[in-house]
Amino acid sequence: MDFTVFDKPGAKVKLSSISEKPPKKLIQEDARADFEKLSQELFSLQDLLWGARMNSVLVILQGRDSAGKDGAIKHVVGCLNPRGVHVTSFGVPTQEEREHDFLWRVHSQAPRAGEFAIFNRSHYEDVLVVRVHDLVPKSLWKERYGHIRDFEELLAEHGTIVLKFFLHISQGEQKKRLLKREEDPRTAWKLNTGDWEERELWDDYTEAYEEAISRTSTELAPWIIVPADAKWYRNLVVARAIADALRPHRKAWQKQLDDVGASKKAELDAWRKGKR
Repeated sequence: MDFTVFDKPGAKVKLSSISEKPPKKLIQEDARADFEKLSQELFSLQDLLWGARMNSVLVILQGRDSAGKDGAIKHVVGCLNPRGVHVTSFGVPTQEEREHDFLWRVHSQAPRAGEFAIFNRSHYEDVLVVRVHDLVPKSLWKERYGHIRDFEELLAEHGTIVLKFFLHISQGEQKKRLLKREEDPRTAWKLNTGDWEERELWDDYTEAYEEAISRTSTELAPWIIVPADAKWYRNLVVARAIADALRPHRKAWQKQLDDVGASKKAELDAWRKGKR
C-alpha cells in the first residue's frame, strides 16, 4: 500500500512530492474487499483492547477543507463497536477554552484505557490556523511544537497508541468537491465562504503543515500522509494504518484476558465449592 509515514522529528517534509492519488495498479473493487477484511479485524482488535484495558487509541485527523475528515470518521467508526469510541470535533475555541492553555481542551478528550478517541481537527490547529492568520506571536506558536511532542509522549507513556493522519488532497480535487456542494441542494448546508477564503492561502497552509509534521513526527506519535483524492483509498489507508498499529498488541491483550478469565473461573469454582 502506497502511503508515507513520518516517525522521526526533523524529517524533511515536502507535500508536493507526495501523491494525492491511489496507486495506478490498485483496483477499487479489490480495495473495497481489503477494507471489508480490515473492518472485521479492527472490530476483533478493538474487542481485545476494550477487554484488556491495557492501552487506548487516539486517532487524529487533520486536512484541508473537504479532504474527508468526516468521511474517514464515518467509515472507520463503522468498523468499531460504538460503546468504546468517542469522536470530538475541535472548532474555534470558546471563551472558557481561550482562558486556558491551548492543550487544556484537548487533554480532557484523550481516551481512557480500552477506548478509541477520534479527533476531527485537534491541537494542531494552534500551529496551523493560528500561524497562517497570525493570531498569536510567532514566538508563542513556535514553542508549541515542543509542547505537542511532550503531550503526545505523555499519552504514549501511559499506554495510548497515538496515530496522526494528514488527509492529503490536491487543489483540483478540493475545488471539485467544493463546487459539487453547490450543485446538490442536499449538501448546500455545508457551503461556507470561509472554505474558499482559506483556499486562497493554500501555500501558507502547505508550509504550516510541512513544518508541523516535521517538528512533531516521533516514533511514539507518527504522522501518516494519506492520499485523499479518492475517498475509497483514503478509507483503506486509515483502516490499514490503525490495524497495523494495533496488531502487535494482540498477544498481550489476549494473554491479559486469558489471565483474568482464569482468575475469575477460579473465584467461581471456589464459590461453588463453598456452597456445597
